Amino acid sequence: MTTIVARESSEKSEPLALPQLEALSSEERRRVEVIQRLESHRGHSTYRAVETEAAATLNLSVRNLKRLVRQYRDRGIEGLKRPVRCDEGQSKVDESWHEFILETYRKGNRGTRQMSRAQVAKQVESHAAELGTADYPSRRTVYRILAPVIEQQEQKQKKRSIGWQGEQLYLTTKAGIEIAVEYSNQVWQCDHTPADIFVVDSQGDLLGRPTLTTVIDTYSRCIMGIHLGMERPSAAVTGLALRHAILPKQYQRGYEPQNLWESYGVPQYLYTDAGSDFTSAHIDQVASRLGIVLCLRRRPAEGGIVERPFGTLNREFFSTLPGYTTAEAKSHLKAIKADACLTLEQLEGLLIRYIVDNYNQQIDARDRQQRRIDRWRSGQIAQGVPPAERELDLLLMRQNRRRVYQGGYLRFANLIYRGEYLAGYAGAEVVLRYDPRDITTVLVYQSQGASDVFLTRAHAQNLETERLSFAEAKAISRRLREARTEITNQSILTEIRDRVQFIDELLSEPSQPRSAESDDATATDLPSAEETKPESSKAPKPLPTIRVYDYEQLRQEHGL
Repeated sequence: MTTIVARESSEKSEPLALPQLEALSSEERRRVEVIQRLESHRGHSTYRAVETEAAATLNLSVRNLKRLVRQYRDRGIEGLKRPVRCDEGQSKVDESWHEFILETYRKGNRGTRQMSRAQVAKQVESHAAELGTADYPSRRTVYRILAPVIEQQEQKQKKRSIGWQGEQLYLTTKAGIEIAVEYSNQVWQCDHTPADIFVVDSQGDLLGRPTLTTVIDTYSRCIMGIHLGMERPSAAVTGLALRHAILPKQYQRGYEPQNLWESYGVPQYLYTDAGSDFTSAHIDQVASRLGIVLCLRRRPAEGGIVERPFGTLNREFFSTLPGYTTAEAKSHLKAIKADACLTLEQLEGLLIRYIVDNYNQQIDARDRQQRRIDRWRSGQIAQGVPPAERELDLLLMRQNRRRVYQGGYLRFANLIYRGEYLAGYAGAEVVLRYDPRDITTVLVYQSQGASDVFLTRAHAQNLETERLSFAEAKAISRRLREARTEITNQSILTEIRDRVQFIDELLSEPSQPRSAESDDATATDLPSAEETKPESSKAPKPLPTIRVYDYEQLRQEHGL
């Protein structure tokens, strides 16, 4: 009997052939080698010691090792393989959810749009809330379903990750100075990029791609401030973005975010590239007056922290809006421009809501415990009082020189402005400072020596309750000139109101297809330019005198 057992043990201890080894996983090969070595000591006094050593090698208890040895003796190599579930590889998710996840991802990445798997998971959660069910695929399940699709895309195109991740960041300036980033508002970074979206003016005519300027806090990666406009990158645009980042935030009517944009202040360092928009005398003056140390990057590749948000904004925000474009979409450019329908003001309002309620609320990628806004809040050493708004106006806002007319009037961008106390400066040259996003109010200064002294605010007559950007004012003036209509404040106001009324009526009525015959008939019935010239342009009616009060001045003087 003993001889038979020894023969069986020796048969099972024979080394495996190469094809058999290749069919096993690395863990299974290790088990085979250890158990075969253990079986070679079977019947000897050293078996117990070798058994204990084998259990420690396989990180198993002696009891579990004995179970494996029994399976090996009964079934050979098959006894050492892990059992495979009969439903392995099959999805446990309901088929409708599976199709919803794939279809959402396909639609979100159709054409030039881009949608991440995290956005798909949010869409699943939102769809479940609409259905009123709490049984829906988790974020991990969504990722697992999309993994094969994303892997195929990554094989076609390798993506480059920009930015920085680590416990401690050291920035090295072009002058060789090393800055250890340790708290909020210590180092800000600023950069520009053309936004990957086309915008239109209030009439629906294409304006082009706006320029987005962001100011990032290096410690928390919070977006501190932005500027979105049609101007090319310049020192003035950089100044407007800094002004927005330094002051407490105010929002457009109708675009108020749910959370507060708490981050503001004055940085200790401003870390930028060596572009002329950051090295001009204007920026040097701003930095000197506010106590900011200007630092240049040693290499362009070290701007990952300020450049990374541009990729996130394109992927998660701009890609979901009409008019989104990419560098690879040249063949679809005509269709993309036709799809654009957002004005610059609308885009800015949506962008602010995304930054405040989404981007700054996301978990920081370094510690994965704090949101960006929480990290900025906890990293503050001392939040001082921000500079006076008038001081920032003097340093950062756009400016033009104009002469005051009799009666205290000013003319700028084809608009007539009137301000309190300006009648006493008739004939004098003044400096106008304005925000190009809204020129219905301008700030009037007078040069006295090396500095400018604030005089008053001037408001565009009849447009006190409106909001009008500089680009939109130029577009309206161009259309009025083409229509041979006199450009006045009243004509611009009428154009705005007529357009709003026309759009409201157009949206309230069902669309009806027009035939080619009706188009031809309409074209032949159109009156000439002389016939369409309004009566008001031939004999303009005098406007009533409107007195505009400076409420901030009244509040300061009378305590209102």
